[in-house]
Amino acid sequence: MQESIVVLGSTGSIGVNTLQVASKFNIPIEALVGGRNLALLGEQIARHKPKYVAIADAKDRDSIDHPEVLCGAEGILELLERTQSKRVVNALVGYAGLAPTLRAIELGKRVALANKESLVVAGEFIDMKQITPIDSEHFGLWYLLGDRPFHKLYITASGGAFRDWERDAIATASFEDALRHPNWSMGNKITIDSATMTNKLFEILEAKWLFGSSDIDAVIERRSIIHALAQFKDGSTTAHFASADMKLPIAFALQGSITEEILPPLDLLELGEMRFETITSDKYPIWQIKEHLLQNPHLGVVVNAANEEAIKRFESGKNSFFGIADQVLDAYSCFGNHHAKSIDDIITIDKEVRAYVCK
Repeated sequence: MQESIVVLGSTGSIGVNTLQVASKFNIPIEALVGGRNLALLGEQIARHKPKYVAIADAKDRDSIDHPEVLCGAEGILELLERTQSKRVVNALVGYAGLAPTLRAIELGKRVALANKESLVVAGEFIDMKQITPIDSEHFGLWYLLGDRPFHKLYITASGGAFRDWERDAIATASFEDALRHPNWSMGNKITIDSATMTNKLFEILEAKWLFGSSDIDAVIERRSIIHALAQFKDGSTTAHFASADMKLPIAFALQGSITEEILPPLDLLELGEMRFETITSDKYPIWQIKEHLLQNPHLGVVVNAANEEAIKRFESGKNSFFGIADQVLDAYSCFGNHHAKSIDDIITIDKEVRAYVCK
């Protein structure tokens, strides 16, 4: 019988895909942590019959038909301590995903990680041997590399909601405009981060921790068919082509190896033109700190905290779209001398940056 898993963020797109993969391979679900979509969580509970469930808000406790429901951030950590599963899929969004990643590793569990912020904020305090990335870009790099020495790594970006907008129009764009991703439907935060290119900045920083190199860059590939490229020391370059479907990296993370079809093969004759475009700091101002952040990855905690608060201000009408990057860059400059020596320092810096952005 397959070993069971714990799924954090089960009602988001990664969580839903994870449960589909688990069903395909008959993987038992020991615990589910859901988001605000309580109706979907209820359906998942009925189908997968987890031993434990956790939700964000205690006021929703009576809406969940299950005898073991834990609540809030502490409830997620308690759920991890109660479970016997050695594999945890962390698909939580934002800084809230960091503490569960750390606790799962402390408990000897392996983490299939979709929560970017865990590595962005605290990569130097996380044992990479306990992490399996399930972002399509990092999976693509892993799939390509093997043990061959590489020269440079590339991940790709869609370009986000405003890739075809003029800069003057972007400056007056609304929150709803930024959510109109040209390729797919995702949660609000990751869609906004795609529009600002912060999502790709985070993925580059993740790749630094995962692959132990600063020779990493990103380019725009509009169709989201090429996810990663590796330039090797021998002068060759290889690319990872696949449909934009998270089931493939999730399947590898849960199974270790795959010998059957997860996605339909691409029809190479129907792909048409493929091209790459430069990411410019004119349209994506956050990109100007890319190289500095790669050399100073400890500042990821500053970027993440400032970005989360600036997005809230944009949603509430207190920021323009470009105001998100303005506030992040301002905080990045102000807190540039901060370097956490422990997780407690990370928590302190995170709080100080958020207070600074919201002042």
